[in-house]
Amino acid sequence: MNKISIIGFFAAIFTTTSFAPQVVKAFQTKSVRDLSLIMYLILLTGQLLWLTYGIFNHSYPLIVGNSITTLLSATILFLKLKYSPKKN
Repeated sequence: MNKISIIGFFAAIFTTTSFAPQVVKAFQTKSVRDLSLIMYLILLTGQLLWLTYGIFNHSYPLIVGNSITTLLSATILFLKLKYSPKKN
């Protein structure tokens, strides 16, 4: 593994773990009122595109990082839809 790949893996680790506290908090509090649905939809779309890009370019830091980050973002999005008050 070269130095650039190591930097990529560290970037993926930090970026990915940044979502974990929000997921845990949303599970614990069941409160997602202040989270932006549109922001998470845009973010999830971008992550899926980065994942696709990483797959086509055989970039393991992008594949690993965006796979996990996509899962965490999708979890937050699911919780947002599940716990948001229903409009009549």
